[in-house]
Amino acid sequence: MSRERGTTMTMTATTDPIALKLDQLFTATDTDRDGYVGWSDYQRIVDRYLSSYKIDRNDRRAQALTIGYQMYWMELLRHADGQERLSKEQFRQANRAASVDTSRFNMVEGLAHAIFDVMDTNGDNAISKTEFKQYLDVWAISDPSAMDAFTELDTDGNGEISRHEFIRAIREFFYSSDLDTPGSLFFGRLSR
Repeated sequence: MSRERGTTMTMTATTDPIALKLDQLFTATDTDRDGYVGWSDYQRIVDRYLSSYKIDRNDRRAQALTIGYQMYWMELLRHADGQERLSKEQFRQANRAASVDTSRFNMVEGLAHAIFDVMDTNGDNAISKTEFKQYLDVWAISDPSAMDAFTELDTDGNGEISRHEFIRAIREFFYSSDLDTPGSLFFGRLSR
């Protein structure tokens, strides 16, 4: 907090670009809209992926996705002191800590590869516009400009998102304070 001409100015978490992105992720993850994120929210997200991409639960991609989300959830709990469910602030802090602590699980890369494998329905190691549209459906992103993110994520302009482009964008989501990077667009464009 700083004092300027008799007025108290407080830096809030919402002025922090990474906090803005994590708050956006919290809102998308809170599937039951109860103001908390718990394992049941992640289970619903996994179920949405499997339904949208028409993947059987016994498929190795479904198993990898489920395990990836379970490990991610366990890391969030570990960094939130074992809470059963996380408030927005706990979620934000736990994600910040888990994204840099790779001592047990590299959530930024491990989970991202599992998600990419689910999204890449034809196994060509690239995500098409159709496959990306399914991703938007999984996360219930209905903003008309959301498909514009596809063009931004396709950094080489070849009409598809490669594994490299996708993983780089996930890193940007968690680590970059630039809200104009492709990775900042996964859940829609943000403004400060």
